[in-house]
Amino acid sequence: MYSPYLSVTSRRILRAAVYLLFVLISTSGLYFMLNYQFLAAVQLTLYAGGIVVLIIFSILLTSHINERMEGIEWKKAIFSAIAVVLGIVLCSTTILQFKFNASTIATKEVNMDKIGRDLLGYGQGGYALPFEVISILLLAAMVGAIVVAKKEKAN
Repeated sequence: MYSPYLSVTSRRILRAAVYLLFVLISTSGLYFMLNYQFLAAVQLTLYAGGIVVLIIFSILLTSHINERMEGIEWKKAIFSAIAVVLGIVLCSTTILQFKFNASTIATKEVNMDKIGRDLLGYGQGGYALPFEVISILLLAAMVGAIVVAKKEKAN
């Protein structure tokens, strides 16, 4: 219940990453409750299982585990609160003003065989090649972050 708040306000970076993991697992639980099993599985494997583990490994590899983030100044806290309130007002008015109409289109049957072939395919409409490119990009970003974090400060 407090995990989103704690992931943003925690001053210890490793604890913030663990709280983020709890938030993402909770989100997948909501997807399971809505009977969106595929989206819940993707949420668990990609975000909770992949991205958060990548973040935690980056923290552990750069020896920033005991580092405490600096406190927030009161000016930043006020501007952040104003931005949050404006965001809530904008989202609420947009949702409340939108007219949700029931669809008259018949639902289509889900073909899991086609979904599996699309996810593993390299050809037209396949997702394997973009996934590999993104994984290489994430690896390069992590290596770059480690190199930047490990540089010794010149005195």
